[in-house]
Amino acid sequence: MNKSNLKIIISQAIQQRIAVEESTNSFRLFNGFYEGFPGLVLDRYDHTLVILNHNTPLLSLDESTTICDIVCDLIPQIKTVLLKQRQHPDDSFRRGSFLRGQHPSLSVIEGEARYAIDLLMNQDASFYLDTRNLRQWLRENMEGLRVLNTFAYTGSLGIAAGIGGAKEVIQTDLNPKFLKVASSSWQLNRLSDERHTVIAGDFFRVAGRLRNQKRLFDCVIIDPPYFSQTNAGRVDLQHETTRLINKIRPLVAHEGYLVVINNALYLSGEEFTSELIGLCKSDYLEYHKTIPIPMDITGYPATIVDSPPVDPSPFNHPTKIAILKIYRKDGQK
Repeated sequence: MNKSNLKIIISQAIQQRIAVEESTNSFRLFNGFYEGFPGLVLDRYDHTLVILNHNTPLLSLDESTTICDIVCDLIPQIKTVLLKQRQHPDDSFRRGSFLRGQHPSLSVIEGEARYAIDLLMNQDASFYLDTRNLRQWLRENMEGLRVLNTFAYTGSLGIAAGIGGAKEVIQTDLNPKFLKVASSSWQLNRLSDERHTVIAGDFFRVAGRLRNQKRLFDCVIIDPPYFSQTNAGRVDLQHETTRLINKIRPLVAHEGYLVVINNALYLSGEEFTSELIGLCKSDYLEYHKTIPIPMDITGYPATIVDSPPVDPSPFNHPTKIAILKIYRKDGQK
């Protein structure tokens, strides 16, 4: 690690992101995959810096301290620094160890919304920065609608819909621990408990139960992991997006939205788009729009030196977000 070079590229990256602070205190300070240090990602969550190292060999204490000092000198508001070594054999080091301070941020602000976070709960930070623009779209478009957020994780997309005035928000995830964070976020925003339901359970079983109940939603969000398998079914974003969409389509009301998120790194944007356009050849689906990933995640023209391993265009990042409109034969709202 060349300390002087690292300080220069991190400083340049942070300088590009000054304007982001006007709308949120939670954003990516440096994306080394695209900005000159592959495997190193620096995220800010209010007063906490999270250093994510995706590489082996692991960062040494000296290297980690150097990165910590560089960022804290540039941003004096940071009081706590957490290092997550994603390739460490010990789960506690994957979830995070403190380099500075002992009190990580418990919530972040984005626009008019506040989200609960638990930075030590998982190997990621419990809050996905790359879906910020989708949360804004949900805040602006969900008034009076019924929303189902599947694979909800800690529920930020459902919370955004609730803040936007959704009549009902159901959030479902296999892990009840994640959904507790979603409930905390709902309470932080002083939203009515009557409008919010969390369901801990397998996606395939929960979706089947809702279909049997003949439930319909004006917006269904599907944000699955790259790959997972349970006794009830399999998720494979590289090869089986269509199958997953067809599982959830019956729950979308006439003229409702289906939000599809695919973060498969090696699935090109052209392949994903072709698959969705193929589905939309029917009279019952329409390709409505895409949601771009924020520039603090993608890197800025002045700082980008590397590209994703597979071209994501027409999307601007391997996290690909598309919104479809659904039309039903029965016309049921």
